[in-house]
Amino acid sequence: MIIVTGGAGFIGSAIVWKLNQLGKEKIIIVDEFEKNEKYKNLIQLKYLDFIDKKEFLVKIDKGFLVKNPVKYIYHMGACSSTTETDVSYLHINNYEYTRTLCINSVANGIRFIYASSAATYGNGKKGYQDDERKLDKLFPLNAYGYSKYQFDLWAWKNRFLDKIAGLKYFNVYGPNEYHKGDMLSVVNKAFNQIKETGKARLFRSYSSDYGDGEQKRDFIYIKDAVEMTIFFHENKKVNGIFNVGTGTANTFNSFIKPIFKALNLPEQIEYFEMPDYLKGKYQDYTRADTTKLRNAGYKSNITPIEDAVTDYVTNYLNTDNPYLH
Repeated sequence: MIIVTGGAGFIGSAIVWKLNQLGKEKIIIVDEFEKNEKYKNLIQLKYLDFIDKKEFLVKIDKGFLVKNPVKYIYHMGACSSTTETDVSYLHINNYEYTRTLCINSVANGIRFIYASSAATYGNGKKGYQDDERKLDKLFPLNAYGYSKYQFDLWAWKNRFLDKIAGLKYFNVYGPNEYHKGDMLSVVNKAFNQIKETGKARLFRSYSSDYGDGEQKRDFIYIKDAVEMTIFFHENKKVNGIFNVGTGTANTFNSFIKPIFKALNLPEQIEYFEMPDYLKGKYQDYTRADTTKLRNAGYKSNITPIEDAVTDYVTNYLNTDNPYLH
């Protein structure tokens, strides 16, 4: 039996999709249905049951993990809003919840794979190496990143990272993200803008180091991110913190240009002012160091960004069935 927390969300539902492709259907999804349409991510998936995230902790207290043959927990559930300012909420939801699941998983011999975030790296001046020994040198720029950093650091200090796998996801985009509101990927937002107006909008750069739209991020397609995640399912002895990214930094301009090509439209990009609340908290550059993951045995190739964006647009965004299928 496999448990996927956040299983109705973006990465969680994509993990269930991939597990289904591998013939695995004995899956329990843990999540909560908020006032959005993420339930649609589940319609085409196969799983045993759905448990509310609060009820799940109650069940654990009553011995659920002892009484049931759970072999894996993919803990993807969290508040992922980088603009959330309620630190207490993030502490309880992202840190304490994760800590409880981790302790109970390890105690019951369950493989625990959890989502950390590239937001823990802050402005990147300390680099993007997934080295546990450097965790306490990082300085996240926002409360979300701090909540993820809290658990990474706790797991390291309490010697759990030699028993579990923590995955620092970089900028993931692709099908099943539609419920994320302001946290939608740039390519998703740009697609809708292009369809409505013929042009895409990007933030102006406020840094002298980057031109408009030339800020760089490690954008990773959801199918590649899930492929990397499943690697830790199949390799139980590979533990610690690992980056989940392409290892390449692409500009925002190059990220959205394939959308115009896929839609057979001329490129038109408009740059607008970045909101003040983002200045100073905005990552102008990210690039995952994937050396550790490769050295651990991950062999699969990364989908080139143009091919990935084209697949997203052609086979999902511009169709009647935009969900992973």
